[in-house]
Formats: sequence, structure tokens, C-alpha cells
Amino acid sequence: MSSCQDLEEDPKADLTPGTYFQSQSDLDGAVASMYEKLARDGAWGFTSRMTSYFGSDDLTTDPGLNKADMRDFDRLSGSDGNASLRAQWEGPWKAIYQANNVLDNYEQVNSTEELKLQSAGQAYFMRGMCYYYLVRTFGELPIITTEIDVNDRPPRESISKVYDQIVSDLNMAIETLPPSFEGEPGKADQIAAKAMLSDVYLTMAGWPLNDEPKYALSAKLAKEVMDTGEFSLMGDYLSVFTTNNNSESIFALQYNVDAGLPQRSFGSSAVPLEEEALNGMTGWDDYYSEINFFLNAPDCKRTDDTFYTTFKLLQKPENTFDLVPWDSPRTRVQHPYYKKFRAGLGGDGVNETDTEIISMNPSTNKTLEIIRYPQVLLNYAEASTMSSGGPSSESYAAINQVRSRAGLDDLTTGLSREQFRDSVVYERAYEFAGEFGIRWFDIVRLQLLPQIISERAVENENALSPIAVSDPANYYLAPIPDNEMSRNPEWQQNPGY
Repeated sequence: MSSCQDLEEDPKADLTPGTYFQSQSDLDGAVASMYEKLARDGAWGFTSRMTSYFGSDDLTTDPGLNKADMRDFDRLSGSDGNASLRAQWEGPWKAIYQANNVLDNYEQVNSTEELKLQSAGQAYFMRGMCYYYLVRTFGELPIITTEIDVNDRPPRESISKVYDQIVSDLNMAIETLPPSFEGEPGKADQIAAKAMLSDVYLTMAGWPLNDEPKYALSAKLAKEVMDTGEFSLMGDYLSVFTTNNNSESIFALQYNVDAGLPQRSFGSSAVPLEEEALNGMTGWDDYYSEINFFLNAPDCKRTDDTFYTTFKLLQKPENTFDLVPWDSPRTRVQHPYYKKFRAGLGGDGVNETDTEIISMNPSTNKTLEIIRYPQVLLNYAEASTMSSGGPSSESYAAINQVRSRAGLDDLTTGLSREQFRDSVVYERAYEFAGEFGIRWFDIVRLQLLPQIISERAVENENALSPIAVSDPANYYLAPIPDNEMSRNPEWQQNPGY
């Protein structure tokens, strides 16, 4: 699971701020470096960014090969020594430190107040977003909002205090960012900050804070994003995953293979090991769906576009392909894979027809979508319902937009508050199947692990840890990586590790 290539850092990002932050160009470079640090391999550029989320039912991995880091968390037996877990910890922290660098020094730059505030707003967004992923993954965290000495050892603060910081940062982003950066994809704007904060409030209403009044705040912000009219669902679900910065992309990290910044969780990463392209490249077999998650999917076009169920096995020396179903004994693990992550940007990952694989590549230019518009629609549907006595016509309209694009009929009317919420959670599971942490975070905030465990196939899945099966409560949070615990001897490890 280690990186397959070394990416060079821009040295200007690490210069002393007092000597570097002089012009708006300098400040723009520091902001760009903030995004780049998060996008890189070893942070969010590879499948390791979601190592601990493999406890979810939409993710599993090979029972052998070099997948132990992900396999351990799939079995709910991950440890603090897991090497890939460090990407989940260190990537966001690098971006937070760079955001602090910007916020500590932007005011002294010789530029207009408007441009300086736009830079600060992006830093507030980035810091809030990174803390949001960290707190949901690891729980209590040190709150670091300014440059600190390398020898400082700040304590971990309560989850509640971390969320207070996240809310403060995202509100500052909303205040300082423009509604959009027209023609500049990849920059966080005011709409992205509102969408992110809506998601934060929805999470705060669930475990561990259980702050139910936050449902209303979540619904309010989601509705504000919807009312802008700036975003709409793509007509074809599969095209979401073969295009960049499309009509439903609210915020995404940008990638450029030629510039040494590849996205490596599309293409080869989502391809079974036994598939080989005509250019000689084979699949990496990193991740795919659990069997029962696939079998429980709704019967619709979105499901057909999501899952890869007919494998293409190269026959040499004829260079022809046999087409075999996913559950054939000729396949390695008898699991369906993800179709939507194969192509990358217009085929720069897997270039194939219905009957052959022409070429395969592990490095793509495909953006990493952090917030897509259907997430806002479903957040609104759930939050508006949970903040009142039941679903309204607007709640139904929001979820039905997502269902209609999927090829499904409108949701049954007359559902109770809880029945409607469960329908939204189910819809979110398949709209965002395999996407960065979304299913896992629903499992965590709604405490669904006992249900997920009970519905897991006994045969042909990586065997669960018996301890986790008997007491899953300790496995909603990942352990703090061991190297970080060694640097902070006063910290207490999360329960269960």
C-alpha cells in the first residue's frame, strides 16, 4: 500500500512566512500548496485515504495480496500500527498547517482586501473540512489554529470542542468567500462552505453528539445551496465519473498526471487482478463491494452503472477476451467490482469496449469529488424531515430528484419520520457507493454497525474479528497512529485499541 512514486513538493510552501508572504502571487502560491498537500499521494490521492472506512459494507478488499492494511479494517481488527492509516491522519494535518500558515500571515500581504479575504476564506474552508474528516475518523483531536513550535505537544480536545472549531471555520469561510470563483475549478467558494457546513450539522445531530436541533440548521443551509440554482444533476449517472467539474460538482480536488499530481483510486485501483489489458497492464484489486451490499441494491440503471459484473479475461496468444460473470469460479474472489471508478477522466484509466480492454492506467486526471449536489439534496431531505414531525412535499421532491436520475420511481408517500430517514440513508448508500467515506459516516452517526454486521455474508467475505462482532461499539473510531502516540505520550489511545 505504499506510494508507487515520489512527488516533489513546491519548496516555496515551506519558506519562512515573513520572508515569503509579500505579494498576492506569493499568497496564491501558498493557497495552491494547501490544496496540493491534501491532494497528494500519501494523503487523499490514493485509496489509503479511506483505509479505516473499510468497515463499511460498500468496501472490501482481496483476502490476500498486499492489501493487509485495508483488509484489517474490513475485518474490524485494524491497529494503530497500520501504515496506510497514517495517510488518513497526516494528509489533513499537512493541509491544516498550511491553512494556519495562510491565516497567520495573509493580512501583511501587499494586495487588495478583497483578494486577501478570498485567500483567507479558502484557508478557513480547508481547515474546517480537514478537521471534519479527522474528528469523524479519530474522535478527540488537538485544536491547532496557529503556527506552533515543533516541540509543542497540545492535548486532545473533546469532540464537542472540535466541532465548535469546525463550525467557526466554515462560518468564517461563508463570510469571506465569494459565491463562486467563475472559471477557476478547485477553489472552495461560499456555496461549497454552506454545503459542507450543512453536512457537518447533519453529523452533529447524530452520534456521538446527538445534538438534534442541528437538523434544522442542516436543512436551512442545504436549502440555501439548492435555491442558488447553480447546480443540477447530470442526466447520465455514469458520466459523473468520467468528467471533471460537471454540473453537480460543488467541491473537488483537482489532479494533473503530467504535473506529477495523479489521482490513483480510479483506473487500475478498481480493477480485479485477473483482468489484463492489451497494453499489458493488470488490475490492482484494491477495493470493491461486499456481496450482500451489491445484492441489496435497487434494480435500476444507476446500479448497472455502479457495479462491474462481467469480467473480461484475456486469452493469450490470441489476445481475445472471455466474458465471465463476477461469481464464476474463474474469477479470483467472486465479487462484483465498481464500474464507475474504472474509466477515470474520459478513459485515461481503463479504456475498454463491451468486449475488450484496450489499455489500463493507475494514474488518472479524474477529480476527487468531495461534495456532489445529490449529497445536498439528500441531506436536505433527511434533515428537513428529522427537524419536524415528518417528511414534507419538499423533502420528497429532494429525494425524488436523485431517484429519478437513478431510474427509480418516486418514493412511497405517507412514510413516518423514521421510515423516510431510513429511505434517505438507503438512497445515499447507493448514490455514493464506494465514494470517499460517505457510507461509513452514515454507519457511524446512526450507529449501524450491528445491523451491517448481521447482514454481512458469512461465506466469501474477509472474516470479522470475533471481538468486534460481540461488541462493535469501539470500532466507530479508528486508533490514533502509533507514531503519533509516541510523539504525544500524554494522549490516551481510543478505546478498543
